[in-house]
Amino acid sequence: MPQMNKGGKFILGESVIRPNGLVHLPPQAIEEYRIAAEEKAYLFTGSKSTGGFCITRQELLLPSKLGHILTETPELLHYEVPAGTFLPYKGRAYCWIEISETGAIQLTEKMLNFLHLEPGLRLLSIRSSDITFTMGAKGPLLERAGHFQGEIPLF
Repeated sequence: MPQMNKGGKFILGESVIRPNGLVHLPPQAIEEYRIAAEEKAYLFTGSKSTGGFCITRQELLLPSKLGHILTETPELLHYEVPAGTFLPYKGRAYCWIEISETGAIQLTEKMLNFLHLEPGLRLLSIRSSDITFTMGAKGPLLERAGHFQGEIPLF
């Protein structure tokens, strides 16, 4: 996948939100982050400029410098709240969801509304760090990806 500019963000692929809320994450993101390894993943709200959501898993998040997110919200750490229930924490909102072994996630209507997303919307998968990747819904990266002289696979 392309790097949008020298030293810039790396694009892992593009996904579309299906009419039933199903999202197939790009294979490169699934493989690089081993995102389906735990059968559960964490979603959290994206940045104001990119929107969408970020996605990670417990084995990546907990030992990282952001592990306090889970230790300070034990109901997320232990999956005690219902799947898809967003909990606020320091300016963002976090939830857990089930993820298939093929990297598909199911966004409910309530989750879509909370994230300001809708079926048919294309999400750009962006490498954010070694902990998480972003499924961006808006902003300059998506605009530049639309003008990219190459193919970004759609999932």
